[in-house]
Amino acid sequence: MKNIVFVAAPAAGKGTQSDLLVKKYGYAHISTGDLLRNEVASGSEFGAELKKIMESGSLVSDEIVTELLRKRLECDDVNNGFILDGYPRNVAQAETLDTLLESLGKKVDVCISLDMDMDTALKRALGRISCPQCGAGYNKFFDAMKPKTEGICDNCGSTLISRSDDNEETFKTRFETYIKSTEPLLDYYKDKGILDVISCNGTPEETFNEIESVIK
Repeated sequence: MKNIVFVAAPAAGKGTQSDLLVKKYGYAHISTGDLLRNEVASGSEFGAELKKIMESGSLVSDEIVTELLRKRLECDDVNNGFILDGYPRNVAQAETLDTLLESLGKKVDVCISLDMDMDTALKRALGRISCPQCGAGYNKFFDAMKPKTEGICDNCGSTLISRSDDNEETFKTRFETYIKSTEPLLDYYKDKGILDVISCNGTPEETFNEIESVIK
């Protein structure tokens, strides 16, 4: 399987597509946010240091993130293919990642950019609802993504909730920041000849079909 770096605007559906790839193909889904939280939850000495940094509001250094990535990429399950989610965020991190992967005998095979216009992304963001118990995601504005019963999870019957940061002002700021910060990163992977831009203005199923055509 091809090793994937996902680059996507807020609400473009990166999490949904990652979950579909994990379920169908057995990918290892590597989220840097999860790596940090898991290390803190482990109760290790390193985790305790991380907790202090994160609680102070300071940014976790690239060196720390790289070390956590190294540990994760040395696990056996990544040999079946991995998805990197949330990293790299800039060209410097992409170069560090290439060096790290080369030392492990691995590489990024494809960078998939999920492209979505801001109006559609905003509608998705404001309509997002999720299950606090099983993590299933829905959207109250799109028929194909609505739960069968309004406000109730299809899988476990729990009451669905909205994200507290899903408001128009916050979203537009996040979207504009994404466009500004990731354009050089996309150029980096384009220059390497491994960038695929996929429109995700359609249904999640249509987007997944396009992703499958890339990884196959």
